[in-house]
Amino acid sequence: MIKSLAIATVWSTDQERDKKFFVETLGFTERTDMHMGEMRWVTVSPPGQPEVQLTLMRPDGPGLDPESREAVLKLVNKGALGAGVFATDDCHATYEELKAKGVEFLQEPQERPYGIEALFRDPSGNWYSLTQQRESEGLDLSKPWSGCVDGEEE
Repeated sequence: MIKSLAIATVWSTDQERDKKFFVETLGFTERTDMHMGEMRWVTVSPPGQPEVQLTLMRPDGPGLDPESREAVLKLVNKGALGAGVFATDDCHATYEELKAKGVEFLQEPQERPYGIEALFRDPSGNWYSLTQQRESEGLDLSKPWSGCVDGEEE
């Protein structure tokens, strides 16, 4: 039986730069930084959540054939990959805090059926949702679904 998610892969075109972004800019905790042969294993997680880590994985490492490496790298460089949703208690405040630190936002905080959401990128180009979940249960279907990635409104 699967108990939980422990590690999720985030494709990184520069592990050192991306580790610095997650640790110094977002305030994450470095969990692992070690070399295993030719591969560097770097994991980070939000402070207080060591049980779920992001591994900053280079597409040119082991595990991908050359064609797949090229395809993944092309998608990462294009900024087409969404890597996850980070929860916050106050999307507007976190947006302002991270924007002041130079984080590239694709979308300012906007009302969505599930809460308030902003979108940002890491230096490799992966995008993330920063979401303040609705306090009440269920979805507010009067809020727009579309435009989540490119910022367009319905």
